[in-house]
Amino acid sequence: MKKIIIAALAVVSMSFAVNAQIDRSVQPKPGPAPKIKLGKAEKFKLNNGLQVIMVENHKLPRVSASLTIDNSIYLEGDKTGVSQVMGNMLGNGTTNMPKDEFNERVDYLGANVSFRSNGASVRSLTKYFSEVLGLMADGVKNPKFTQEEFDKVIERTLEGIKSNEKSVEAVASRVEDALVYGKDHPYGEFITKKSIKNITLQDAKNNYNTYYKPNNAYLVIVGDINPSETKTLVKSLFNDWKKGTIPAASYNIPTNVNTTEINFINMPNAVQSQVAVINTVDLTLGDKDYYAALLANNILGGGGTARLFMNLREDKGYTYGSYSSLSQDKNKNAGIFKASAAVRNIVTDSTVVEIQKEINKIRYQKVTPEELKNSKAEYIGSFVRNVQKPSVAANFALNIARYNLPSNFYEKYLENINSVTLDDVQNAAIKHFKGDKARIIITGKGIDVLKNLEKTSEYKINYFDAYANPTEKPEMSLPIPAGTTASSVVDNYFKAIGGKDKVASINSLMISSEAKVQGMQLSLVQKSATPNKSSVVVSMMGNVMQKIIFDGTKGYQEVQGQKKEMAGDDLEEVKNTAAPFIDKAYKTGTLDRIEPIDGKNAYVIKHGKKEIFYDVKSGLKVKEVKTAKGPQGNMKVPVIFSDYKEVNGIKFPYKMIQKNGPMNIEFIVKEIKINEGVSDADFK
Repeated sequence: MKKIIIAALAVVSMSFAVNAQIDRSVQPKPGPAPKIKLGKAEKFKLNNGLQVIMVENHKLPRVSASLTIDNSIYLEGDKTGVSQVMGNMLGNGTTNMPKDEFNERVDYLGANVSFRSNGASVRSLTKYFSEVLGLMADGVKNPKFTQEEFDKVIERTLEGIKSNEKSVEAVASRVEDALVYGKDHPYGEFITKKSIKNITLQDAKNNYNTYYKPNNAYLVIVGDINPSETKTLVKSLFNDWKKGTIPAASYNIPTNVNTTEINFINMPNAVQSQVAVINTVDLTLGDKDYYAALLANNILGGGGTARLFMNLREDKGYTYGSYSSLSQDKNKNAGIFKASAAVRNIVTDSTVVEIQKEINKIRYQKVTPEELKNSKAEYIGSFVRNVQKPSVAANFALNIARYNLPSNFYEKYLENINSVTLDDVQNAAIKHFKGDKARIIITGKGIDVLKNLEKTSEYKINYFDAYANPTEKPEMSLPIPAGTTASSVVDNYFKAIGGKDKVASINSLMISSEAKVQGMQLSLVQKSATPNKSSVVVSMMGNVMQKIIFDGTKGYQEVQGQKKEMAGDDLEEVKNTAAPFIDKAYKTGTLDRIEPIDGKNAYVIKHGKKEIFYDVKSGLKVKEVKTAKGPQGNMKVPVIFSDYKEVNGIKFPYKMIQKNGPMNIEFIVKEIKINEGVSDADFK
């Protein structure tokens, strides 16, 4: 026992000695990049051109297979959507097996079989894989195109188009592609009701017979297989799939604009704006700057710690999230860089400024070593976590075949990621993030957005409809409903605050408010009484700074002891008001327009030198703007009303914000007295 205790103490002592040699204040140096061992893929090719890739994995008794037809992209023209219709018809039975029998057999085997316009896929248990793959092969080679199924697909497609007509997201996606690629590019054309109605059953059959061929197809099989037996199975099922001549495609290569511009799509029902800065890129998997471009995009907008997210969400609070993406494509100039966010209407213009700022910053300033290190770690971690999955190994093998990459492309992936420098990231950003030659595409409510956008934007604004057709600038005011007048708007206001009878019962009002200006307390006392008497006294630190008094016939203004009698237009303006509720006078004004304020529509009445805004929905007064003489000419002085509270059955705004140039003075009501606290002496 004594020996055991001594041995244990020796081990503890050794442990302390080892720990004592570690300086925990110094960050350990990163180790070498992990060595990647990819799952082995076996390949063979059938006489009809079908290339088969197999990855063996016996962890689970399951097998999956995916067929990819990798044809060149092509235009569908006035029958855009024909390939989608064709793909949706696949799997509805075959010439050898009725639809119901086909589906029942798949269900009985507990499998999954699906088809699409450019391929198919299956998943099943190992013991049923031969039969399930046979079902897929039958669906691929011998589809049954019936008028009944065609009519169903057309009906569903038209319903989908109709349901997306008012979807801001769907419209934004459609128009973005059409503008960036052009409608004469396969990625830019889109499905419409007209194009779908142009399609016939024979068109769907012709599309299948023309493009659904094994010439450019890959079949990837992953799972619990015997490669030799699987090879025999594939040959028996797919050898008789007839190859054909795929027509050569012709279309315009997309180009970016020469100078950045705003493309605006008006969506009157939009409650927020979809903002995207987009340009095409010529980037293909395996390009020299591919890895640097990935890291640059990840730093800019790759997630919740990236620059766009931290700026627009965490710092500004404009959105739930802002991201960027960078896609590669083997077609010329068909990749896309996109930085985007869905934001409140009121901050649309500011969002454009901030997104462009971040794009320009990563182009013209090197990222920090810490940012690059973290981005590399993120990619490496994700790669290492996923690389051992059989499906990933199969996809790697597919990419190597499709893009004609070196066989060791993915084995060197981490080495290439780690070799990216700060200069490489900046050069990739300059090349691919074309902030100076990009389209800023905004899909939103013009009446809420354009006024500020025009003020702050340095870019030309072009207007488009929901189908990417050039259009005129949308109307900046809403039509006034028939029968609505200034008088009816004011009547509705009185109804909203408590009703005409309640208002009529008030003979006098006293409202006391306070504000702080540069740390000093400002007091505002407003008194009014019938018939049309008013008193406004502004004090600071207990000293009266300003008075405006009117007794119903005559009045004066007094500023810091200097008194001036009212005369001329000023006197007439006060005579034409009403007290204790000035809004009574506005009934004789002109209902000029409907204008949005912070996303809510308001009726605007013009009365003398004032514009008065009443919320369309609530009826409450939300703003007054008075035109006054200033040292540099006429100036507009707005007052914003909010925080309505009830006093003796009448609602009053308890917050009033007066904007005076860059300064806002916020008055908070402290006390309201109705039919008390006011005497004739207040108006002398």
